[in-house]
Parts: sequence; structure tokens; C-alpha cells
Amino acid sequence: MDESAPSIGATVLGYPRIGPHRELKFALERYWSGRIDRAELEQVARDERARTWRVLRDAGLDSIPSGTFSLYDQVLDAAVLLGAVPARHREIHQRDPLAGYFAMARGTAEVAPLEMTKWFDTNYHYLVPEIGPDAPFRLDATKPLAELAEAAELGIATRPVLLGPVSFLLLSKPDDQAPEGYSPLARLDSLLPLYADLLAQLRAAGASWVQLDEPALVRDRGDQELSAAHTAYQALGGLDDRPALFVASYFGRLGAALPLLADTPVEAIGVDLCAGATVEQLAEVPRLRDKTLVAGIVDGRNVWRTDLRGALGTLQTMVGVSGSLAVSTSCSLLHVPYTLDAEEALDERIRPWLAFAREKVHEVVTLQCGLSQGPAVVSQELAQAASAITGRRESALTRRPDVRARVAALDESDRTRGDAEQRRTLQHERLGLPPLPTTTIGSFPQTDEVRATRAGLRAGRVDTVTYTARMRAEIERVIRLQESLGLDVLVHGEPERNDMVQYFAELLDGFATSAHGWVQSYGSRCVRPPILFGDVSRPAPMTVPWISYAQSLTDRPVKGMLTGPVTILAWSFVRDDQPLADTALQVGLAVRDETLDLERAGIGVIQVDEPALRELLPLRREDQPAYLGWAVDAFRVATSAVADGTQVHTHLCYSEFGDVVGAIDDLGADVTSLEAARSRMEVLPALTRGGMDRGVGPGVYDIHSPRVPSVAEITELLQRAAVSVPVARLWANPDCGLKTRGYAEVEAALTNLVAAATQVRESLSTR
Repeated sequence: MDESAPSIGATVLGYPRIGPHRELKFALERYWSGRIDRAELEQVARDERARTWRVLRDAGLDSIPSGTFSLYDQVLDAAVLLGAVPARHREIHQRDPLAGYFAMARGTAEVAPLEMTKWFDTNYHYLVPEIGPDAPFRLDATKPLAELAEAAELGIATRPVLLGPVSFLLLSKPDDQAPEGYSPLARLDSLLPLYADLLAQLRAAGASWVQLDEPALVRDRGDQELSAAHTAYQALGGLDDRPALFVASYFGRLGAALPLLADTPVEAIGVDLCAGATVEQLAEVPRLRDKTLVAGIVDGRNVWRTDLRGALGTLQTMVGVSGSLAVSTSCSLLHVPYTLDAEEALDERIRPWLAFAREKVHEVVTLQCGLSQGPAVVSQELAQAASAITGRRESALTRRPDVRARVAALDESDRTRGDAEQRRTLQHERLGLPPLPTTTIGSFPQTDEVRATRAGLRAGRVDTVTYTARMRAEIERVIRLQESLGLDVLVHGEPERNDMVQYFAELLDGFATSAHGWVQSYGSRCVRPPILFGDVSRPAPMTVPWISYAQSLTDRPVKGMLTGPVTILAWSFVRDDQPLADTALQVGLAVRDETLDLERAGIGVIQVDEPALRELLPLRREDQPAYLGWAVDAFRVATSAVADGTQVHTHLCYSEFGDVVGAIDDLGADVTSLEAARSRMEVLPALTRGGMDRGVGPGVYDIHSPRVPSVAEITELLQRAAVSVPVARLWANPDCGLKTRGYAEVEAALTNLVAAATQVRESLSTR
């Protein structure tokens, strides 16, 4: 190992990479559409990496990460690094590595992409590697070595960041050739030599530290998995030819994995003090006194300003727990926007309460300085933070007595509907739908014209009358298209919505929205999470005029489209000064008011989307029942006021549903649609084993890929689904909304979806 490695000091585990003005997003989309070439895309990537390194250097960090940049996803990068390319992508990748990379991410007309799912309990999505018992591994160290060299050319020494071997395998899935019961973790012995080779190459290239991320260890892990972690870091830590090793964890507490890691020869261990790790737990691990402890005390996932005085006090109590102490963010800053400096229109009363990525870097540097040189050196920063914390706590903006009284008055009758079978009968009589009804999830493609009109309204270039006329014209276009395609339950297409959470946040009290607070969700997809700072209420109807207009254009049912309380919380920067359960009920009541207004307007189908239900599930089993209890409660408050003849739908996407099957059933929705195309219906057996006996719409069209599925492909998926779900309860729909796709591919895909559903419907009726 490198005995001369400097101390880590102030650092961060990662930084946003999409660009402060979404430069990478736009470059990727131009590259995919053929408007720029590879050289232009690579130049945008180099510029963004250089900008990040300079920002972190100039902020005063002692250790700066490299390797955290990605053209799509860091887990996909790890798969390419290790040669874990599925057989179906191998020929493309060997011919053109960049084309193969994007084929794994997005698919092509010929091959399906890797499955996508949520990155732990965040709204970031990662691509799931496929590792079989005989899948080849081959090291390609080009990316980490090139980025280390790029930074060095700028005069900046960096710490390469890699996904650790144990987390890489635990986050992977068996490939199609794997036998039942096989786990990718069985391939650890094959993988460790590649990591050893890579570490030697990085040291030879000048790296004094390497960060190995092992977030999978904060979940509940069995003896075999914990033993694998110990084995891996005994082996890697025991290498002679390597840099110093920093094993980083985040999103939770390490638990039983902590003493095992401390027992290995690695030099540093990172812990997340914002998500469960405590000083008391750390003090119980004597071997930490031989390590550098990297204390993740600045929250990397939320935007609230750190209580610097309290954080510094915590750090001071940790002195002596480890050999040395470094200050860091709790996780990568990938999950927050770049900087508050861009937010000129943000309410000045709220601004002092906030810190985005750049401000959080400053907080880390301040805390490290206060820890090493004493609080007096940073007294001004401590006083400013304390003033902001007090101002937020005492502000009248955060509390509404009328909202709190309404939550307190809720009783069991506000959470229940009639018998499910009775509801099914009433809804069939009202809607008259055929077996295997077809629908979509909500949004239709958002054209440049639609986006320009919304932007024009915000900027004052388009007046309200013109805006309404253009949105109505787009709604009519969507309705007529769906009628011509033969869909059974229609949607209005959501042209007026910028985002399924932000749209509602802009119309609810208790939220603030940013102008430039973009956060990467996956690939080129970015969102601007609203900031939920106070008690929530609905001052006026939010969707009724648009849905009512759409319903007036057709005799077919049009779904009212709402976002559920859990998802609104999950995809916002939510307040941390009261229990999430209380905030969820406030949002649930606001959604409840909207469902009643939609019903009064004659809407017979109302969809309340909860794609984040699984996402927020705590990583430790002991914490999950309480969460699922209040999540289900908030949904039932939101949806239980409507009559039994009104059909309530919900939608869930891109998650591993097995852990929440019981909660999905407890939601009580009449129809549940969910992602299933990439996993080829893997979720359905778990749903049926869980006893769910209401409508199910497993996705048969993967909307996160430009591929148009054939009639035969969709037919096969529906036939698979019919094995687990009786056709009387089966629906046909895409995986998710169609907002990010183009009209040509959507029309082709939905044409095939309707044709496939018709074939399956007819084949079943003749049996």
C-alpha cells in the first residue's frame, strides 16, 4: 500500500454530473438523435468533469473524488469496467464500446436493455447488471485511469471512486442461464483479482487513495453476505501494491458489517451519520481506532442547511473513536441541485434555510476547519447557520393550525371504502369495459411546442387565453389519437404538467419550487424536486378543468390523473422538522379534496399514482412496518372519500415489489398498474402469492427504451401475465407514462399493444 497517502480531511463522496445548466443532458440527447458526433459529446463530458474538479478544489476540499462522472449510470460503468456485458450486447460492445454502452442502457431495435430499478431508497435509477455462473469478467480500466489523468493535467490530485465488489454483485441479478437458487455473489472470487489489478494500475498512475463504495452493506445482510464482505476486504487490504483504501457506506447504518470491515486492513471507513449511524455504535468497535473514520454528517440527500454548531459538537464527541476523523457528506451530492446562486426568484424568507451541493461543500470545509483548528476559527459561519436554523424553527410559514386540526380529526371512516366485490360490480355497470381493457399510465409525449408554450406562459410571452387554447388543442389531439387506436380507458395526456410532482407542488400551499434545481433521475432524465417546507393544503382544484374538458370530447372514460401523497413526499425535498407520517396525511387530505372534485365533475376513473411506494421503504426490516403503516394510511385517506362506483387506480414503477406486496394490497385500489416489461413479468407471482385479488395492469411496453415492441412480444407478455392473474382482472398498459417518448414510436407501440390485447382477449374467449 501507499504509506505516504495524505489524510482525507474534508471531502465529499460525489458531486452532481449532469451540468449546472444540464449541459450533459442536452449533449446526450443531441448525440442519440444524431445532431452531434462522439467528439462533441466527449468534449461536453470533459468540460463537466473539469468544472467539477475546479469547483471542489477552489472550495477548499482536502480530498477530491474522480470517477463519479458517468454518461448514464455509475453501476453500468462498473459493469463495463469489469467486462460484465450480457451476451446479447457483447457483439455491439466489442464493435463499438460506446454503442454497446448505450445499448445496455437504452436497448436497440434488436436487443432489450438491462433492467432498471431504484438506487436504494432514492429517486435515482440504476441499471441492473446480469451475472451468471459462467459470465466472463475482463478488466477495462480505461475510464478511471483516464479521469485520474485528466484531473492531474489540471493540477488536481483526485481519489478514484469505484463501486465495491460486494455491492456490485449484490446489486446484480442472475442472467437467463443461471440455475435456480444461484446468487451473483458466488462470483466474488472471480472478481477480486480484477479489483487487485485495477488498484495496482491506479497506484502506478498516481492515486494515493481509492474509494470503494459498499452501500449494499447497510441493508440487512446474512452471515454469507457479511462473510463475503470480510473476505473481500481482507484480500484487497492485504495487497502490497495498492493505494490506501476508503470503504464508503451511505443511506443507512452498517450494523454488523461495521466491525467486520474494521477488522480488515483497509485504512478508512465512511459512515452515514444522517441515516442511522450513531456515535454510540461507533464507539463499540475498538478496531476503528486503527482507522480513519469519514463522518458523513452533512446531508447529501436533502436541501436543508446543516446545524453547524450541533454537527461540530457531534464531531468533537467522536474524537478518539477512530485513529483520525475526516468530515464528509453523508452520500454523493448527486441527489441535490448544484447551487443556490442560480435561484434568483426563490422566496428570500426560505432561502437562508437551504443548502444545495456547492453550499454543502462549504459546510463540510467549515466543519473540518472547526474540528481541526477549533470553533473560534469558524465562529461567524456557526452563528449564521444557527440564526437560519432558529429562523426556520420559529417561522409562521411552516405551521397552519387549520391543517393540523383537520389531520387530528381523521377517523377510521375516512380511511375505508365499501366491499371490493361490490365496488367491482358497480364499476362494471358504470364503465362497461371489455375483458383485458387497454389504457395508458397518464402522460403522452411532450412536444417542443407544448414545452415552449408552458415556458412562454411562465415568461409572460404567452397569455392565459392563448395558453389554455393550445393546451386544449393538445388534449384533443391526444383524445382523438387514443380513440383511433382503440384504447378503452383514455387519458388527457398531461400537456399542462412539467412534472408529476412539481405540477402539484406549484398549486399546493406549503411548497416552494426552484428555477434551476435540476437533479438527475437516470441517463438524461432530470427532475426539479420541489421543496416542502410547511403545512400542506389545497387552495383550489388543480386538475378538474383539464380532465373535465378531455371527458367532454369522448364517450369513453377518461382517467383523472393525480400523484399520491407518498410519491409527492419521496420526490420532493421534504421537511425534516416533523414526522413524515404527519406530512403524508396533510398531502393525503389535499389529494382527497381533488378526488372529490373530480368525481363531482363526472369522472368515473381516478388514478392516484404511487410509483415511490417501494422507493421510500426503509433499508432495514425492523424499520419497515412503521413506514408501510403510514404510507398505506395516507393513500387510503387520499382515495377513500369517493363512491364505490368510482374506479380508483394506482401505479407503481421500477422497484422490487416483493417486499411491499402486502402494502400494495392494503392500498385498496381497484386497479394497480406496475412496471413489468423489462423484468418480463417477474413481479406477478409475488403479487398473486400475496393474495391480491383486484385489477392488475402489468406493463407490456418499456417506455424507458426507444424500442417499439412487436405484437408478438406484447402477446407473449400478456399470456405470461394471464398465468398469474385471471384475465377478468387483467389490464394491458405500458410500464409508465409516455412523456419522454416521441409520437411516432408511441403510436406504433400502442397500436401493437391494442392488437396484442385483442388477440389475447379473443383467444381466451374461445376457450
